[in-house]
Amino acid sequence: MSSKPILYYAARSPPCRAVLLAAAEIGVELDLRPMNLLAGEHKTPEFLKINPQHTIPVLDDNGVIITDSHVICAYLADKYSKNDNLYPKELFARNNVMTRLFFDCGHLFPRVRMAVEPVLYFGRPNVPQETIEYIQKAYVNVESCLTGHPYVCGENLTIADLCCIATISTAHNLAPIDKKTFPNLFAWVERMSALPYYEKCNGEGAKLLHEIFLQKMEENKKK
Repeated sequence: MSSKPILYYAARSPPCRAVLLAAAEIGVELDLRPMNLLAGEHKTPEFLKINPQHTIPVLDDNGVIITDSHVICAYLADKYSKNDNLYPKELFARNNVMTRLFFDCGHLFPRVRMAVEPVLYFGRPNVPQETIEYIQKAYVNVESCLTGHPYVCGENLTIADLCCIATISTAHNLAPIDKKTFPNLFAWVERMSALPYYEKCNGEGAKLLHEIFLQKMEENKKK
């Protein structure tokens, strides 16, 4: 068994990219195991034994199996981080981070998924305008969180920022962030993009997903 935590992931997946960002910020080295979802590798009997829900990312930390990106980020921060800035132990501060994490998994990511999955998996040739506008409505909440603060939970970078930027970097390719309408959000995206590990852990994967998305959209239009 690997002494490093094993991460089953796909670089194009926003939740997987959130974990890569968190691991890089924490400084924990992962044993990366790429998964090809379009080829169905997440539905093989071997993988279903690890995660019957057949979703990624999945973390296997020497037998401890975690199957949700937000929980993985929290786990890595709790176990491996040298301080508690990323995921505070103080109750109020931790609840604030959890609130933003739940916003990502309950609002931001599902809206992006509504746009991406029909094109990648169900042959849709475009993204409806109402879906684009639905994504942009979620920006209002993030803009509010960032008013007067550099990060979504206040003055410190947390795992909530890392999870949200993984989603929003993909959302921005589908539903562009208007700088005049969302100045705080626009500045935060630039701030997050300047992190030294950002491009490797998130930027490259976001570009890859967008390229695959555009290619599939063109293929679907021809059918």
